[in-house]
Amino acid sequence: MAAAAGMLELPFVRDDQLTRCMRLRFQSLQQKNIRPQDGEKLLRPNEHVYRVDFIRQHNLRFLRWNIQLERPGKVTVTGTSQHWTPDLTHLMNRQLLEPVGIFWKKPGAKEVECNEADAQEFGERIAELAQIRKVMYFLLAFADGLEPAQLKGSIVFKNQLRG
Repeated sequence: MAAAAGMLELPFVRDDQLTRCMRLRFQSLQQKNIRPQDGEKLLRPNEHVYRVDFIRQHNLRFLRWNIQLERPGKVTVTGTSQHWTPDLTHLMNRQLLEPVGIFWKKPGAKEVECNEADAQEFGERIAELAQIRKVMYFLLAFADGLEPAQLKGSIVFKNQLRG
């Protein structure tokens, strides 16, 4: 997990069960011809739920995103403000955090690019939220032909020990 002393790398883990549950909510509404609640966020086909488990919650300082894409494409990472419940089926748009992290790889490129200012601010916000959460949920939206199996992602923190 730690690349060096004092580093903590926390992986994005795909939550297939929660993704399936949110998709069933969408199907249920369609079958019953019912409109979603005002402001309810329904999972689109290119969106998947991921989680990050904070094995350490305090004294974390965001260092960097470690996003690897096997092929060209784009992934948008949106955090949710859900605290403890693993049931995101009634996720509301107001529970989606700003800014989002947008990462992309151009054809022929080796490196993944991002909007660094937004990614930095988003990472710092995650470090703050880690103090009150053991788990954080994210919606990852894949675009330009990118699939979940073609992503490896984690967030790297510096473990700041008080001395």
